[in-house]
Amino acid sequence: MIFYQKKKVLHLAWQWFNFDNEPNSTLVSSLIEGYNYDIFISYRQKDNKGDRWVSEFVEDLETELESTFKEEISVYFDINPHDGLLETHDVDESLKEKLRCLVFIPIISRTYCDSKSFAWEHEFKAFVEQASKDQFGLKVKLPNRNVASRVLPVRIYDLDAFDIKLCESVLGGVLRGIDFIYSEPGVNRPLKSDDDEKINLNKTRYRNQINKVSNSIKEIISGLKNEPVEFTPEREEALLIEDKSLIKEKSIIVLPFENISPDPDQEYFSDGLTEEIITNLSHIHDLLVISRSSAMTFKKTNKKISEITKEVNVHYALEGSVRIVGNNLRITAQLIDGINDSHVWAEKYNGTLDDVLSIQEKVSQYIVKSLKLKLAQSRGKKVSADISIHKIKSSEGKSVINIKAYNLYLKGRYFSGQHTEEGYIKGIDFFNQAIQIEDNYALAYIGLARCYEELSRLSFIPSDDGFHRAKQAIIKALDINKTLGEAYATLGSLRMAMDWDISGAECDYEQALELSPGSIDVIKMYTQYLTWTGRFEKGIVLARKGMELDPLTPFTVFNLGFILFYSGNYDDSINQLNEVLILDPKFAWAHMYLAYNYVMKHDYVKGIYHADNAIAVWPTENASIPYGFMGWVYCKSCHTDKALELLSQLKLMQDKKSFDPYSMAVIYSGLNQKERAIEWLNKALESHSGLMLYLKIHSGIFFSDLVTENSYNDIMDKLGFGNVS
Repeated sequence: MIFYQKKKVLHLAWQWFNFDNEPNSTLVSSLIEGYNYDIFISYRQKDNKGDRWVSEFVEDLETELESTFKEEISVYFDINPHDGLLETHDVDESLKEKLRCLVFIPIISRTYCDSKSFAWEHEFKAFVEQASKDQFGLKVKLPNRNVASRVLPVRIYDLDAFDIKLCESVLGGVLRGIDFIYSEPGVNRPLKSDDDEKINLNKTRYRNQINKVSNSIKEIISGLKNEPVEFTPEREEALLIEDKSLIKEKSIIVLPFENISPDPDQEYFSDGLTEEIITNLSHIHDLLVISRSSAMTFKKTNKKISEITKEVNVHYALEGSVRIVGNNLRITAQLIDGINDSHVWAEKYNGTLDDVLSIQEKVSQYIVKSLKLKLAQSRGKKVSADISIHKIKSSEGKSVINIKAYNLYLKGRYFSGQHTEEGYIKGIDFFNQAIQIEDNYALAYIGLARCYEELSRLSFIPSDDGFHRAKQAIIKALDINKTLGEAYATLGSLRMAMDWDISGAECDYEQALELSPGSIDVIKMYTQYLTWTGRFEKGIVLARKGMELDPLTPFTVFNLGFILFYSGNYDDSINQLNEVLILDPKFAWAHMYLAYNYVMKHDYVKGIYHADNAIAVWPTENASIPYGFMGWVYCKSCHTDKALELLSQLKLMQDKKSFDPYSMAVIYSGLNQKERAIEWLNKALESHSGLMLYLKIHSGIFFSDLVTENSYNDIMDKLGFGNVS
């Protein structure tokens, strides 16, 4: 039986108004002595008007708790139609007693996130402060050894980034809990019991969410009582309410190896060693390996290992140093348990530069042995966690490594990893030098292809020439070695950009993911493909996997906001893109997509704000892309004068190698000049503009007025996307 306090609250109020001091005989204490309630429901009264969502939620939860607990559970829920307790005799003292509960459930909404509200100040903040000082503390160790907060948030709206940060400032960690949110394009409201989970973009079912809340309460209370409880993977999501999600046992970050050589120019070598070990480990089955990009954010950091592992949510860290003097090489490496800050093993390796790849292999094997992992399976064969991908067949048929070519390859990776026009150009130079020494160096060809592809896609070079060079390089790489996942993923991107071969590209991406399931580059490229083709549900899952592997790189965080926008999840996309700007306030693509989101939500003031920022931070020498798309934003925001100004500047760029005709089509569409828009789309098709890959998902946004035009659908057919009218 559940003692549900809706009626009791009304009875207490009547007693106090009549100055009746007799004790209430129906008062039920908590399951644990010294506490007055098991559960306290906190909410803003505004959220219980109309369909009375909060009242129905509490009633449904009461029913679920009866089938979850053998014991009697007491729930405090004040049905007062105004903020503040009905018991007006002494609010402060009354609340102190009622907040002495085991589990606190705030109904998180847009109105709840208000530092001036009664519920926020006197219930939410007060409970956190009070629970932090009681015998259990705010965090409780669960029977399955996980840790959870006694605050179990129930979120009923997608929130703005500011509101999320406000909640997290009170909780002292990430806002996690159980969502009751119904979402479809333009819709953001509480999930109801009769909502169809197939239509809801969040794919959640009201009945299941109620069950998750009840199960989570049982886990927390069992933890407080130190009782064993059955734990199933299906219930894991409901328990991830700690500062970070559940830390995977087999997870690691390889920190940048420190260059302690007398020559500071050897930095590229230590960075290359870091990357190669990461690549080795990413082939290991069930091992979560933080990507190079996120790992490199900790270069020269003063943070403790335990702080780093907590930040990226992994169990182990590998750190080390490299010293090169002449041809002599010394590498130290140590594996550290980030949870208890203890050493698992530490080794020193002495040799020559010719030994570097065998040393990388030894380090990887030590980690495999220490964590007792099995290697990934690919078509029934084990994928070796070694560095044979750098070895080249000699004329005698032996596998050898040319250290000069390897060094040049590392320099190419170092500069291309800067993701700038200058970096890609330097990368091409070093990869070509490596190829001149070793014509059968597959990885150098992949690096070359990626540089040309990125330069083309970002309009730094003419796309037809750049994509052609990229495809030649990637085909050569696969002729040499057909086991490289990144090669297949790059080939998939080039099939799309050059041949408009949608089905063929998917086969390449699937092959890439099978060969390199832990490669962040493969995951990002496949996520883009799934977005281009409108496969949003699968793409979002993959984008979240990318976030797990690469949580600190702006582009990876952006990738999720990118696909959420095209799926119509505008509020979630806005929250995600704001996270990108926390990492990099000058990330132009985040500003651009925030502008699109706000236009779709008809919040034109914020749309213009982000459009202005996107143009301000984009290099002016190749700004045709932001000028075209932000011109569309200005058109939709009734600032045609600013759009026409950008159009004039675009016309002056037509002779530049970086000019992209697709951007002209976008701005003309915003100006409602349909014929000119289609004219420029045909020019973009002829020049193999990489942006043509977006045409299907742009149809309902930038070209929504063109989809009924036969000439527009002819272009769609040529791309292989079919008719959208």
